[in-house]
Amino acid sequence: MTETAAFDPAVITQMLPFNPFDPAFHADPYPVFAAIRREHGEAFRTPAGIPILLGHPGVTTVLSDPAFGWGDGPMVESQKLSIYGEPPVRFLAMQDPPDHTRLRGLVSKAFTPRTVARLRPVAERITDRLLREARAASDDGTVDLMNEVLRPLGGLILTEMMGIPEQYHEQAFAHSMDSARGLDPDFTLTPEQAARRDEARLWFADLTRELAARRRAEPGDDLISELVAAEEGGDGLSEVELGIICVNLLAAGFGATAAQMGNSALALLRHPDQLAWLREHPGEIAGATEELLRFDGPLFLLTRSALRPASVAGLDLAAGEQVFLVMGAASHDPAVYDDPDRLDLSRPPYRVLGYGHGIHFCVAAPVARMTTQVALAALARQDVELTGAEPAFNGALVIRALAALPVRLGAVR
Repeated sequence: MTETAAFDPAVITQMLPFNPFDPAFHADPYPVFAAIRREHGEAFRTPAGIPILLGHPGVTTVLSDPAFGWGDGPMVESQKLSIYGEPPVRFLAMQDPPDHTRLRGLVSKAFTPRTVARLRPVAERITDRLLREARAASDDGTVDLMNEVLRPLGGLILTEMMGIPEQYHEQAFAHSMDSARGLDPDFTLTPEQAARRDEARLWFADLTRELAARRRAEPGDDLISELVAAEEGGDGLSEVELGIICVNLLAAGFGATAAQMGNSALALLRHPDQLAWLREHPGEIAGATEELLRFDGPLFLLTRSALRPASVAGLDLAAGEQVFLVMGAASHDPAVYDDPDRLDLSRPPYRVLGYGHGIHFCVAAPVARMTTQVALAALARQDVELTGAEPAFNGALVIRALAALPVRLGAVR
């Protein structure tokens, strides 16, 4: 892993149009985005000269135009990982074509409708069990929904999909938060956070190598077995590619799905009229989940580089220049969404950006969507309310998630 960039809050606040260290911003960033949009428009440069895009059209253009990609900038360097004594390799999510095209094609074969159908009843059983256990462990019905139900649910579905044995679950869950937090740009991480990120990812890489060796000898019905088979199929994966792909899935998968479930659950509990609507329209859970993903999705901030001189939303970018895409602001673009700050579960989905866009659209989105639908449907069947304690967010910029979500669980409806 490359050396961590200097952590200087004063410099960071000059680079970004908002204060990423302000808990009030993380608790409700959308009024801040609206104020920035009124002052600067959809595209502008910060005092430090950093190009910023807030608008939905500009963001989707950058994510789909081949003139933009990851390139070889500092963000990519900070996220490379050296495993098995080999030179540093970038994550799948940070690769450009043609390498990205080949690897994604192999990985996407594992995320099929069959996989989702197989995992749905598993997700339903795990959700019901976690809710029962959380309720039983509480004297007064107070439960940390994020850490007792949603985060374990996301992790258990991922470990089921990848075939990770139970004896590794506790360590995997512990490492997952550090690994996901480390998706943020290095300049926003303290040296301690960057060190924990690196330790977590190396642990995941070693686990993948061990499990891949087992699957070569004894294949199973899991993601690692399928990737091992792809590796041995001619145009397949090297051992390092297999390791880096699994580390990527574990780094993002644990955090992103749990983040979506937590943000969506909080939005429902803060909008009891919409929770009531969902209870009356349980068959609309898929569309409702998409609106919740738009309203307060976990994918918050992305970066891309101009691979050649390019223009977007009125900004001219030099080759190699990095642009910041404020995904949360783009999802509340008033030019695209009518009354964007209003949660409306009956709103027809339109280019929801919660899983990205373009060639880097999240490969695991079908499983994340299914898991979220199962969790929210189960939540709607409970008598549940916020306790009054203010939920706290984790302070991350790439995957914005709740650190805790205290609720009171009553009877099952």
